[in-house]
Amino acid sequence: MSIQQTTFQFPGQTGFYRGKVRDVYSFPNQLVMIASDRISAFDVVLPRPVPHKGQVLNQTAQFFLNATADVVPNWLLSVPDPNVSIGLRCEPYAVEMVVRGYLAGHAWRQYRDGHRTLCGVALPDGLRENDRLPQPIITPTTKAHEGHDEDISRDEILRQGIVSEAEYTQLEHYALALFERGTQMAAQRGLILVDTKYEFGNHEGQVYLIDEVHTPDSSRYFYADTYEANQRSGQAQKQLSKEFVREWLIANGFQGKVGQTVPDMSDEWINQISRRYVELYETVTGQTFSPADDSNPAERIEQAINRALAKQLPAQP
Repeated sequence: MSIQQTTFQFPGQTGFYRGKVRDVYSFPNQLVMIASDRISAFDVVLPRPVPHKGQVLNQTAQFFLNATADVVPNWLLSVPDPNVSIGLRCEPYAVEMVVRGYLAGHAWRQYRDGHRTLCGVALPDGLRENDRLPQPIITPTTKAHEGHDEDISRDEILRQGIVSEAEYTQLEHYALALFERGTQMAAQRGLILVDTKYEFGNHEGQVYLIDEVHTPDSSRYFYADTYEANQRSGQAQKQLSKEFVREWLIANGFQGKVGQTVPDMSDEWINQISRRYVELYETVTGQTFSPADDSNPAERIEQAINRALAKQLPAQP
């Protein structure tokens, strides 16, 4: 049974927000994030959930948050259930830091259409799809609660006062350091970290990495052993990401534009997506995926959160 959405009410809860993928329960100093099995593409939540996707997302994020805690402090406090993370409540910065080491995905589509500047970053002529960039670049986006995130430049972020220059410089430093660590970890697994996004927040004056990191929803990976040969021959790169979902949607006439309808997604296609997510988890972490009990996931999750809250939150008067 997949987790489409949750509608819990916990003791001490102060708010609730449903994102594209996560259901977020707020408390005075903490957040409880439930990774659902919803899947989004082109900033649109697709109509059918994908079995095990939320667990893959949550446990991949846990793996990399633990592995990068020495690079930048992060929000995670505990993982009481395979689909649940509890962490510090931070004030999010209203930008996502997208780091790209290769010309792929959205960046390639912009380049193919003639653009040689992306988010204020100049790109050289003569690049092909999936070519390695001279050095990793940061191409920020605005963070939209609804609708599409939009490309934005560093200069425009500072001009609009979205983030102060001192803080933004720190976000850039952290983003590039995280990308370097992610690149090293991917190489150990025979992968190339192509691009990814990071989100940061502020808690008591300290910058924290929040949300997810190096997951299939936020990152794109190529297989290292076939990369050079495929580039020489002009073949598509074998990759681990949800780009295959975007490509399927594009091939079926959907890019999230006004008036477009999400194509029907068969059971076999949904199961294929699920298998690909599990493959990514096992490949990037080196761990075997153990599906959680899905006989009654809502009850399982609610009980796990209540137990965790009883330990972490002060008793209510």
